[in-house]
Amino acid sequence: MFQISKDSIYYLSTPMKFKKGMEYYSSNRVKSVSFNEELMLFDATVIGTRPYNVQIQFGKGGRIKDYSCTCNDNLRTESCCKHITAVLLLIKSKDEQGFFNSASQKKAAKEIFEYFNNKSGNMKTSIKVEYNLELLKTRVSNIRRGPAAALTLRIGTDRLYIVRNVGELLECLRNDKELVYGKGFSFDPAIHNFAEKDEAIISYLSEMWQNENLIDYLTGDIKKQSIFKDKEIFLSEGALKRLLELLSPLSFNVIADGQTLEKVMIKVDDIPVDFTLTKNASTVDLGIDTKFPLHMVTADCEYFLYKNSIFKVSQHQKEYLKPFIQYVQKENSNKISFLDNDKERLFTEILPFIGKAGKVFIDEDLQALVERPEFEPEIYLDRFEYIITADVKFKYGDRIINPFSADRAKPSFDKILIRNLEDEGKILDILAETDCKVNSNKIYLDEEEKIFDFVNYVIPKLQEHAQVYYSESFKAMSFKKQLSFSGFLRLNNLNGFLEFNFNIEGVEREEMASIFDSIRHKKKYFRLKDGAFLPLEAENLLNMAEILEQLDLSSSDIEGEFIKLPKYRALYIDNMLKESGMKFFERNTALKDLIHDIQDPAETEYKIPKSIKGTLRDYQKLGFKWMKTLSHYGLGGILADDMGLGKTLQVITLLEFDRQSSDSRPSLVVVPTSLIYNWCAEVHKFAPDMSVTAVVGNKTERQELIRKGMGTDLIVTSYALIRRDIDDYTAFNFRYCILDEAQHIKNPLSQASKAVRQIVSEHRLALTGTPMENNLTELWSVFDFILPGYLGSHSKFSEKYETPISKGDTSSLSSLGRQIRPFILRRLKQDVLKELPEKIEHVIEAELTQEQKKLYVAYLEQARGELFSEIKEKGFEKSQIKILSVLTRLRQLCCHPSLFVEDYEGDSGKLQLLMEVVEDSLTAGHRILLFSQFTSMLAIIRRWLEETEINYLYLDGATPADERMQLVRSFNSGEGNIFLLSLKSGGTGLNLTGADTVIHYDPWWNPAVEDQATDRAYRIGQTKTVHVMKLVTHGTIEEKILNLKERKKQLVDAVIQSGETLLTKMTQQELTELFELY
Repeated sequence: MFQISKDSIYYLSTPMKFKKGMEYYSSNRVKSVSFNEELMLFDATVIGTRPYNVQIQFGKGGRIKDYSCTCNDNLRTESCCKHITAVLLLIKSKDEQGFFNSASQKKAAKEIFEYFNNKSGNMKTSIKVEYNLELLKTRVSNIRRGPAAALTLRIGTDRLYIVRNVGELLECLRNDKELVYGKGFSFDPAIHNFAEKDEAIISYLSEMWQNENLIDYLTGDIKKQSIFKDKEIFLSEGALKRLLELLSPLSFNVIADGQTLEKVMIKVDDIPVDFTLTKNASTVDLGIDTKFPLHMVTADCEYFLYKNSIFKVSQHQKEYLKPFIQYVQKENSNKISFLDNDKERLFTEILPFIGKAGKVFIDEDLQALVERPEFEPEIYLDRFEYIITADVKFKYGDRIINPFSADRAKPSFDKILIRNLEDEGKILDILAETDCKVNSNKIYLDEEEKIFDFVNYVIPKLQEHAQVYYSESFKAMSFKKQLSFSGFLRLNNLNGFLEFNFNIEGVEREEMASIFDSIRHKKKYFRLKDGAFLPLEAENLLNMAEILEQLDLSSSDIEGEFIKLPKYRALYIDNMLKESGMKFFERNTALKDLIHDIQDPAETEYKIPKSIKGTLRDYQKLGFKWMKTLSHYGLGGILADDMGLGKTLQVITLLEFDRQSSDSRPSLVVVPTSLIYNWCAEVHKFAPDMSVTAVVGNKTERQELIRKGMGTDLIVTSYALIRRDIDDYTAFNFRYCILDEAQHIKNPLSQASKAVRQIVSEHRLALTGTPMENNLTELWSVFDFILPGYLGSHSKFSEKYETPISKGDTSSLSSLGRQIRPFILRRLKQDVLKELPEKIEHVIEAELTQEQKKLYVAYLEQARGELFSEIKEKGFEKSQIKILSVLTRLRQLCCHPSLFVEDYEGDSGKLQLLMEVVEDSLTAGHRILLFSQFTSMLAIIRRWLEETEINYLYLDGATPADERMQLVRSFNSGEGNIFLLSLKSGGTGLNLTGADTVIHYDPWWNPAVEDQATDRAYRIGQTKTVHVMKLVTHGTIEEKILNLKERKKQLVDAVIQSGETLLTKMTQQELTELFELY
């Protein structure tokens, strides 16, 4: 019903106002919405710092017509404020749900019933309408001041009554009210209607009436001149034209110059006009004769009152008759006299045009003085070294006119030549666009770029209007318009490189770099060594330039016999070539095999080793084949399956497959500290024949374990330890180096990130359910490990992708997606585990206690002032420690003030809520995982559990690694009804499917971290519906963190899968919003 989209709302506002409006809409701050269907007017209240009134009106077709808000921002700027934006988003949502359609359908149904009720015998009486149109005095100038006409109406059945207040009639019609006109007639919409031919006009007048009332209401301007004044409707020229279109099938009365013409009709035709040219002694007279008086209805001469009709004339007559009609009205004369000396100009400059506006009669004396030969333009093109010339000749029979002749003296002829100035002008306009120079009666161009444009773009235009001739010298200029391309893309199995070649027939290799450099500089052509022009707008050339730009190649790379690239570029280039439609590229078999195998690893012949103890699901088999295919071709990859889909088992299968080859080198797996023993246990479970060494203990013990581990199949160590032991690993060459929970190297400058890059291995793989958590640098860091150099240096990556994407550049986002997609395999639970039970998420709001609220508000006010003062002094980036400190304190106050305030003896609203949730869940037979970032908060919860004698288990960063697996086994076997875990230590790597309820006590910034923690329970092996409860304190920073997290959830989908937006780390504006009071 309404023509409104998210993009159009965004366009009407600003990015910041749109974001705030979205928050207001999402948090249900739009209240008391009403809709006047007749006016198409919405009225709503939006709760901000105080209630604001918003009004939005839609016009015909459902497009936004006007809007207003009582906030100060709306008075200062033309863009939609956040309150209007919120209401528009609500209207869009309701419209998509069909809310307004149902209301319209009810109204339509009512009208249909009424219509057929009338057909069955209760017919309404048709009202007769008489239209009286008074033409107000038309000004001679092009601009009319004041109204163009006034319309009055008479209506009735048997006799007609003057409508003394048109607005009153239209208002009664809209509200179905009766209007008395006298003893003999009352207009009643219940029993009267308008004939179809009148309905359109009445509807138009009603629209004008409603618009005027709305504008009066919105602006409060009661002093402006009204369109409706008692019985008269004053029409602007535009409104008059619209009315005349609606009146075209009707007859009506016209009042002009005090006289009334009845039953006037509108005709679409030219007025009969005669132009007469007569020679006198010293003048030539031009007479204008319309036979009958002529009255201009509109100032632009489109409508005339002529005889007893209103004529709508053609564009030619409107344009060429206008100056003469204006002269006649101004001078009150229908004759214009020209001096005898001007007769030639009269015949050449005016006569051709008035002939299109009417008939032209020339007396015999003048006829003997003129001739009208056919216009035959010719253009002769020539070249002198690096200059091209054009000799333009306008031929009229035996006469030749050079429009660029330096000789201004006119040749003497017996007769006056009537020239075709209109067609001459078209040719001269085309030439004027070339910015040509004039010399010796010819025009010339001496600039290379202008010559190129002339040949390619101007000559085809000239050929439409003139005969163009070329000298032999001109023809000798070479323009390579029909380009022939060839190229190959092949994989060289001898050296492992990709070889890439692109050729243009007739172009030498050493010129290729300069050609593409010209394209980068937006040139239209390139001048080859042989002097030929090479147009640079060919689609294949532009597409190839784009590919080379993406590959960041140097001039020397392009000028060689072929371009040599790492094989990891194969899929990206192949995809780009296919998308660009460059089918002429040849590919060798080795390349085709690589592309086919990586794109469709399911068809490879790699078999699951019989020694694997366990059954792999189909998607796990595919994951194993995909990783094996990559390693076969010497490529790395990221297995980015959703948490809980068995990434560990897929990797163990890969390692077991390669273990059975002749290569005896061990592989290295780097994991979070908490997962070292979990990995060893998984290896023993699924591949008992594989020997594994866990590198733990003190430095001496670890060195010995590393030395012995080189004789085993697999070494497992942690990120914490490898940065200390890196010197003990660099002397060895591993088969695989695999990073589990690879987000641990998301900071490329961290010690762990630097350490793993020093590991020497034949193959590299990364496992993570969250390849990105906050920004694209994290993705680059992981890719720089698995495929060093693939995404370029970090600075180049930021310039090429991260910065443009953060500003909403969708083309950069698409390009990055094409590059990384072949090397990331990501499957989601809902796509591959159809048997996995439902996961239900709840946000449960807690209220601050009164004492807690006083502390929170007081600290917020104090901290906000201190924080923004520091940001102002040091800058946003250098205030990060202070920012984190303040945000942490606010979150602690929400959890329990005693985490921050010494000797606090009061209560916590959230802790009270948690007690209720836990007791209800345990009573219902559920088993719970409870996560908090604060171990001090977990300590408070432990005290309460012990006081209420609820059996629980506990794990945080201080829990020894070997005890963690025992705690997991104990919980999954039924011990303890609630498991308390710190978010950092218990949020990854653990299988806790014994729980069916997950509680997040305090919300964290990163949605991926919370999802990882939730997936300790929601993973393979879970048979029960999992309830996820997030406790959020109402009206605090926690609510705003929740909104920020929802936006950040779009990050992974935008790059790893698909999407339209991308959010990076928290900005200063987002921080400011977090500290706003509700």
